[in-house]
Amino acid sequence: MKIEDLLQTEKTLPPSRKLLLSILHTTNLINDKISDALKPFDISIPQFNVLRILRGQKGKPANLSTIQERMVSKMSNTTRIVDKLITKEYVERVICEKNRRKVEITITIKGLHFLKEIDPIIDKTEDMLTENLTASELEDLTTKLQKLLK
Repeated sequence: MKIEDLLQTEKTLPPSRKLLLSILHTTNLINDKISDALKPFDISIPQFNVLRILRGQKGKPANLSTIQERMVSKMSNTTRIVDKLITKEYVERVICEKNRRKVEITITIKGLHFLKEIDPIIDKTEDMLTENLTASELEDLTTKLQKLLK
C-alpha cells in the first residue's frame, strides 16, 4: 500500500518525506507486532532488548551506561527497565564494595531460560514481518537504511 493511501492524502509528497513517513509507519507496525508477541510473557520491547544485551555479555556484567549505549531506543529509562527485570528475577544488580557508585548488572539463569523460551516466538514474528521480501531484498534494504545512520 502506498504511504499516500495510508495517510489519506491526494497531495504528492516529496521523496524524502515519503521515505521517512514510510519508515515511521513501518516502525510502528513492527513495534506493534513485536509487542503483541511479547505481551503474553508480560515483558516490553525495551525489557527484552536489555535481556538480549546482557545475554550478549556472555556472563560478564554490564553497567547502566553500557546497556544504555546498546539500547535500540535511546529514549528508554534504563534504570527503570532494569528495576522491573530485577523484580521478575531475570537480572541482578551488584554494587561494588570498593566503589559504591559502580553498579554491575548481569542476566540470571532464569533470564537466560526466559529468553530461550521466547526467542523462537520473536524469530517467527520477525520472519512473518519480512516474509514478502527475498533474502537479496532484505540485504539491499538493510544496506540502504544503514546509509541514513551516517
